[in-house]
Amino acid sequence: MPKPDIIHNAVKNALIKDGWLVTDDPYVIQYRRTVLYADLGAERPIAVERNGQKLVVEVNSFVGVFKIQDLKEALGQYDIYPYLLEEIAPDRKLYVAVNKVAYNTFLLRM
Repeated sequence: MPKPDIIHNAVKNALIKDGWLVTDDPYVIQYRRTVLYADLGAERPIAVERNGQKLVVEVNSFVGVFKIQDLKEALGQYDIYPYLLEEIAPDRKLYVAVNKVAYNTFLLRM
């Protein structure tokens, strides 16, 4: 199982504060002989405005020495996970969470 990203708990707490119920930490994506781990699985309780929504969140802060390598890994996950989720959990939407610094200083410049 991969080590949680440095912003993992901040993302988890933000989801909870926004009314999400974190159901999986990590969210296991198992399809046939393949087992992958997304960072979080969450859903909205039925009583909440956006009832029935379910999501999978991949967390990445892009703090590694080689940011392009971090980006390649994140894009690979974001490319592969939807196909597997469509098979095992078609009701879940995939999101990538990044910190503000990485977004402003690295991702916006790509």
